[in-house]
Amino acid sequence: MLDKIFDAEVIHEALDILATEFPLALWETVYVTILATAFAIVIGLPLGVMLVTGEKNGIYPLPKTFMNVLNVIINLLRSVPFLILMILVFPLTRLLIGTTVGTTASIVPLVIAAFPFVARLAESSLREVNPNTIEMAQSMGASPMQIIMKVMIPESIPSLISNATIAITTILGYSAMSGIIGGGGLGKIAINYGYYRYKYLVMILAVILLILLVQVFQSIGTKLAVKSDKRLKNKSV
Repeated sequence: MLDKIFDAEVIHEALDILATEFPLALWETVYVTILATAFAIVIGLPLGVMLVTGEKNGIYPLPKTFMNVLNVIINLLRSVPFLILMILVFPLTRLLIGTTVGTTASIVPLVIAAFPFVARLAESSLREVNPNTIEMAQSMGASPMQIIMKVMIPESIPSLISNATIAITTILGYSAMSGIIGGGGLGKIAINYGYYRYKYLVMILAVILLILLVQVFQSIGTKLAVKSDKRLKNKSV
């Protein structure tokens, strides 16, 4: 089968599929990835802030039991393989979307898989903030919310953007796997043609497009992180 992968007929068929089905699949992949990342950040970033500020020596200590439960939930969700998680959240997906298959339905398991990951990335970024800067804000009478919004998050923006880039490329990989349960996008094409119909050239083209998408997201994220880094701006002055 592999020795015929570059036959003229196979190439012609692959190009035909590329022209007719790939544009929609590419749009579905980008749509799902960006939307799932946005929801994951909306949920994960506050949790990351809570993990840093709510600890014993944080600026706004929370009950130890609550923090332990929060850490366990985040670690538990991160440890479940994505394929298994997709199946486990079928009831929630059906409740929210009305169906468990399709492009939009795949956003629910993607968000649930991604927000604990985003929370840990945000936690890591916020811990990089200089403690002296936080102490200075406290000495000036800033409230915990003011410290979070005006000190911790602004100071960690370059790192947050870099970690958001990691998150979006990870979610992109997850979105490809969602094709197994009927999710749309490039993953569905790769599975339907490459796995079920043995059209390996189509699968290779889908993988190449996924790699290119990763490169695009990575390049944009890196440029934004560098542009927002005050230390680099100060050096260039």
